[in-house]
Amino acid sequence: MASESSEQVSGGAGERSCWHSKQRPAGTTEPRSHPGGRACAAPAAAAAGPRRGLAARPSPAAAAAAPCADSGSCSAAGAPALPPPYKARRGGSARGCRPPRRGGGGGAVSARRRPQAPSPRSFSTPAPFPRCRGLLARPGRRVRRAKMARSGARWPRLLLPALLALALPAAAERRPGPADKLLVFTVATKETDGFHRFMRTAKHFNYTVKVLGKGEEWKGGELPNSIGGGQKVRLLKEGIESYADQEDLVVLFVECYDVIFAGGPEELLKKFQETNHKVVFAADGLIWPDKRLADKYPVVRSGKRFLNSGGFIGYAPSINRIVQQWNLQDNDDDQLFYTKIYVDPLARGRINITLDHKCTIFQTLNGAVDEVLLKFEEGKVRARNSVYDTLPVTIHGNGPTKIHLNYLGNYIPNAWTRETGCSVCDLDLLDLSAVKEYPRVKIGVFIEQPTPFLTKFLDRLLTLDYPREALSIFVHNNEVYHEKHIKKFWEKAKNIIRNIKIVGPEENLSQAEARNMGMDLCRQDKTCEYYLSIDADVVLTNPKTLRILIEQNRKIIAPLVTRHGKLWSNFWGALSPDGYYARSEDYVDIVQGNRVGVWNIPYMANIYLIKGQTLRSEMKEKNYFMRDKLDPDMALCRNAREMGVFMYITNRHEFGRLLSTANYNTSHYNNDLWQIFENPVDWKETYINPNYSKIFTDNIVEQPCPDVFWFPIFSDTACDELVEEMEHFGQWSGGKHQDSRISGGYENVPTDDIHMKQIGLDNEWLHFIREFIAPVTLKVFAGYYTKGYALLNFVVKYSPDRQRSLRPHHDSSTFTINIALNKVGEDFQGGGCKFLRYNCSIESPRKGWSFMHPGRLTHLHEGLPILNGTRYIAVSFIDP
Repeated sequence: MASESSEQVSGGAGERSCWHSKQRPAGTTEPRSHPGGRACAAPAAAAAGPRRGLAARPSPAAAAAAPCADSGSCSAAGAPALPPPYKARRGGSARGCRPPRRGGGGGAVSARRRPQAPSPRSFSTPAPFPRCRGLLARPGRRVRRAKMARSGARWPRLLLPALLALALPAAAERRPGPADKLLVFTVATKETDGFHRFMRTAKHFNYTVKVLGKGEEWKGGELPNSIGGGQKVRLLKEGIESYADQEDLVVLFVECYDVIFAGGPEELLKKFQETNHKVVFAADGLIWPDKRLADKYPVVRSGKRFLNSGGFIGYAPSINRIVQQWNLQDNDDDQLFYTKIYVDPLARGRINITLDHKCTIFQTLNGAVDEVLLKFEEGKVRARNSVYDTLPVTIHGNGPTKIHLNYLGNYIPNAWTRETGCSVCDLDLLDLSAVKEYPRVKIGVFIEQPTPFLTKFLDRLLTLDYPREALSIFVHNNEVYHEKHIKKFWEKAKNIIRNIKIVGPEENLSQAEARNMGMDLCRQDKTCEYYLSIDADVVLTNPKTLRILIEQNRKIIAPLVTRHGKLWSNFWGALSPDGYYARSEDYVDIVQGNRVGVWNIPYMANIYLIKGQTLRSEMKEKNYFMRDKLDPDMALCRNAREMGVFMYITNRHEFGRLLSTANYNTSHYNNDLWQIFENPVDWKETYINPNYSKIFTDNIVEQPCPDVFWFPIFSDTACDELVEEMEHFGQWSGGKHQDSRISGGYENVPTDDIHMKQIGLDNEWLHFIREFIAPVTLKVFAGYYTKGYALLNFVVKYSPDRQRSLRPHHDSSTFTINIALNKVGEDFQGGGCKFLRYNCSIESPRKGWSFMHPGRLTHLHEGLPILNGTRYIAVSFIDP
């Protein structure tokens, strides 16, 4: 029924009559609300209560069986049929029958007369019969009606076969049709990542999809945030013509770039046929593009009110009837076209259109992101609308919600489940073992700020498990401090890598300009098949990283790298409204490895691989790292998102980690020695002896003298850099008794040394003691728990011309460590330590190994004289 007209709208075998409240007959009350939100006029007599012996309102069963298009229209085509026998409830009414005029006689009402509201005295049978104006509906037959009510409303014998003939087809129409009677239309002028995702989900459910517009130039406007899209209507108009006479064919039209299927054809057909309408459009909580049309929409008491043209379903003749009205331009707005048809009461009723108000079939995400939740259940994943408790069949990321659609698409349909993990990760893999020649890769290296452990980073590039002849390297170094490291790298790499280009700080390039330059080098080289961009703060511990990324076969893909012990990583799972970081529901699980797969993400940084063909097609412009005031990485990702190029992160393997560069101080000679707090894993890898862990597993601790334990602690790098740092500082004490550095200013047994405090390493050294010395103490001195505190931590220098030896003494400590920092026989001759009580000497100390012995009472000891060279040791008096 048209919402603004009293004209009765014919709807076929199941039509009903009801009237809009604005033009209800005289003597009627406000419209009564029926199930499904339909409003129908009720007689004034009903307001005063039912007449004696008659029902006041239809039975609940009758009400439930009366579907309605929406709360603004009462058109009732295709009402559900009930199986025979059609028995009337006592005192009910035959709701399918046209009611008599108020006070009328016994004849049938003429179709020309104005219809009246149904009487509360009429029967309540919810049979979907067409205008049965005769027997049951005639006024003045109270006795006959009462008898029929008492007898169970037995139908006259002659009328029953006719009624059954009408009812059975209606009942058959409610059963879902075969899936081969469903055809999906979509428009795709080019095959984007979104299109391929749509087709993958369609294939998962075995939909038959007809793609319109392939290879055609898009003239439908600059979507998605502007009007346009008329080209889609024109293409559908042309494409559906050959199916227009197939009355049993159901046609689904959906967008493809930002839509995924969440359910199959059988479910879709069942839900569509349950609506009892010829055409069903997606519903939206927001109106677009003309807000002035809002008042013309039918009122909806529950559900979404406005039409969304991103998805609609209907019988082929009905949809053809709609699109054949299109006579506009390709850049006119498709949604406005469909909206004007829907808000026209006559057109809406004539074609029998409704909206999917409660997202039973179509879920639009714009304005409804918080409504849609993932539902994990028995190896399946669905999107659930938590407001209406429905499971939509299609999910449409309309407007600015495409990022959220990408998130949902990581799971739906069954892309990742808790039971099976990732089911799409191995699709379309590239097998490098089967290729004759490995793809050529340009590696772009970016050193944009002072970065710790840079030498190790550069060395790892040369150890990648990839053919050297297929690699070329571009380096942008923006830091003068790192020029010495770049020079060493050049000397190593020039005979290994065929092409190396280095741009230094003298070029004065901005970070964005440098990144554009590196990417363009691959773009312009037609032999460049992949571009790997990597920042200097990436610790790439997996040498197979490049191979793994290439084999995953994505246009843009990044390996997951995180900061040790933190949730900081190189990707974002979601964006805030202003385009910055927001935490997605699955971010922590991905970072911690609880969910493993290949994930579509909105932002990545630090390291990523891009196909060369992508750079020469979708990303063929030269400037992708400059946009507004965004950081270069944010600008790149925003440009990729707007071009519809998906970015992925994979955590299927361990790839490495990220360094912290925030507090990196370059005022020292070997600045990495200070990174024990900021980058503890890298500090340990660099400075702790590789055999340290064997102290606890293989019992490699030696005891050359009673209660003197000898074990590996420092790497050669740690020894060398600590000596270099002390020599660079250069303020050796000279072995004098007067020493202002210690309490009291006097040293009984002085050494030629430099204290850790003097070079600002004291806190880091104490942390080293607690982290690496304390566990050894507990092992060798069982039951003793050190506080890991020391007042005196220093490096001693022995040389023939300054201090050759040290007289016998006790240490002011509970225990002492003594670490050899260079090699006997190579750097010096002689030296060693003698424990007088036990007459035991250790004359060949090993570089990087430490003595640990009690400091007071039992272990009087002396430093043996060196013969030549210079000997260095690091000493701490622990727990004084």
